[in-house]
Amino acid sequence: MACPSILRSSTSSFHGQFPIAASPPLMSFGNPRNVSVVKAAEVVLVEKSESEKVSRLKTAYLERIIPKLKEEFSYQNIHEVPKVEKIVVNCGIGDAQQNAKGLEAAMRDLALITGQRPVKTRAKASLAQFKIREGQPLGIAVTLRGNVMYAFLDRLINLGFPRTRDFQGLNPNSFDGNGNYGVGIKEQSVFPEIKFDLGKGRGMDVCIKTTAKTDKEAQTLLALMGMPFRETGPVTEVRKKKLRSHHFSRKGTGRK
Repeated sequence: MACPSILRSSTSSFHGQFPIAASPPLMSFGNPRNVSVVKAAEVVLVEKSESEKVSRLKTAYLERIIPKLKEEFSYQNIHEVPKVEKIVVNCGIGDAQQNAKGLEAAMRDLALITGQRPVKTRAKASLAQFKIREGQPLGIAVTLRGNVMYAFLDRLINLGFPRTRDFQGLNPNSFDGNGNYGVGIKEQSVFPEIKFDLGKGRGMDVCIKTTAKTDKEAQTLLALMGMPFRETGPVTEVRKKKLRSHHFSRKGTGRK
């Protein structure tokens, strides 16, 4: 066993060759709710007013969208103004029973996208032709409300749709007649939290439930929020195939 005096001498010589830098003092933030302003070379990094604001989409709805809706539809009471009540995001996974790791990976990805952990959706009845048993997990779903809902809708409008390949606008006829709108996303990789994978992509369905009584009111609400609806009519002109004479011949149509 080494002598203590030898250990002390070797330690002192080591610190003499490599002096230890003094550690910076720790910063005390006090109450975590009060965000302090950190200054570096007279540059404000975090504004206290910005940190105390709620979702910017919710702020825009309360300050600018509500007055426009009241003016356009002549609402007498502020409670008549339509609003987004909740957003349901679901993702179907056909091989969830055989691939447990894939199900957990899908739940982790959807939690990163929405900011809320999803739940498993299970079969309500058994179907022998599809090899489905009652209670078997078939997919995942998450219901968003409040500030989490507005944050997800903001990211969907400003990040998800612009990053979609060959995006030409949303279909304005996808309302269900009660003011609710549904849209499907083919690739979850349009969100920056999900890494692009060359394998099989995973999509998801988004259902936006509003308190609007008609589809026109709901479409106006979502359009003011920034939903990129495409204009009425065909986006691109579809060229019809010119038929030849052999298309009208009856040769080969009879049974042999």
